[in-house]
Amino acid sequence: MGLLAAVVGYAASFSIVLAGLSGVGASDGQAATGLFFATLAMGLCSIWIPMATRTPAAIAWSTPGAAFLASSAVLPGGFSEAVGGLIMCAGLIVLTGLLPPLRRLVVMIPKALASALLAGVLFRLCIAPALALGSIPALMGPIVIAWGVGLCWHRLAAMPLAVIAFIGVLVIGNDGSAATGTAGLAFLPVLEPVLPHVTAGAFISIALPLYLVTMAGQNIPGFAMLELHGYPVERGQLLRRTGTASLLIAPFGSVPVNMSAITAAMMSSEDAGADPAKRYWAAIINGFALIALAFLAGVVVWLGTIAPPDLFTGLAGLALIPAFVAASKGAFDDVATGIEAPALTFLIVASGMSLAGISGAVWGLVAGGLLTIFRRLARKAS
Repeated sequence: MGLLAAVVGYAASFSIVLAGLSGVGASDGQAATGLFFATLAMGLCSIWIPMATRTPAAIAWSTPGAAFLASSAVLPGGFSEAVGGLIMCAGLIVLTGLLPPLRRLVVMIPKALASALLAGVLFRLCIAPALALGSIPALMGPIVIAWGVGLCWHRLAAMPLAVIAFIGVLVIGNDGSAATGTAGLAFLPVLEPVLPHVTAGAFISIALPLYLVTMAGQNIPGFAMLELHGYPVERGQLLRRTGTASLLIAPFGSVPVNMSAITAAMMSSEDAGADPAKRYWAAIINGFALIALAFLAGVVVWLGTIAPPDLFTGLAGLALIPAFVAASKGAFDDVATGIEAPALTFLIVASGMSLAGISGAVWGLVAGGLLTIFRRLARKAS
């Protein structure tokens, strides 16, 4: 189960991470470096944390955070400024682990608004498969069909089959550029250092929304999944550990690592062992497999360079459809919040707008929060 979780998790989301890093201005080499360190950190944390806690604590990179980066505009300082934002985001995660009041403040964000924020972030990538199907149907069509066949067979098979189809259409449709590009192909990428540029704009436009979607979309559901299966969860300790790992890899252009709900569900179930006390070994095996997968970063980025951009983002969008559906459902299921405030948050975030140098992810949450507060005050007054 640990091996399956590693392969499925990596296949389902590596394209999203690369799209996110490219979206904020990373070169191919910088994206490969970020992918390598993010995967390595996932693997090391997936060994260290389960061994320390004796729980099947699953660690993943921030997939919704990468999706947010993919929909973001390049900052004036380029990728260096974005890396400054990644460092500040990791610092916020560490602070959340250290300060209980900050953890309580995050939990106070209405679930409907947090879900609407996540759905808005995912929306622009989720429509990418449809756009790719319209622009390059001969290439995108087989990938969508393979994804659908895998989904009908077993939901965990959908993305691995889509990745196989992606490689297949690249090989069949190759015009010779792939062959000429293999000269510089290596499993371990040439690591490209980045000089971080920490600015207030990077904090507001990158660090803060990335922190919010990582907490709402990954950490909080990951904690809930472990608790659902009866495992003790020390939230502050886990946030400090994953936040510290994120802080160490952020200067290399890596997205944060955090708790995972999907792979935690896999490794907390009976399929990971009859004895719940020993299921943490599935997470440890998952960690070793991820360390091995880290050395595929060069190959993965090479595939991205020979693929049409629409095809690569289309593959990423397919991986995010289940998360988008879950986030949308969570946004409009809360009767107490109503539908208007989540809808406002979703629409502003999904638009990709920015105002006064602040991204729509922040404005959407602010607008939805203010509308929620005003409506509650109006109900009390009446």
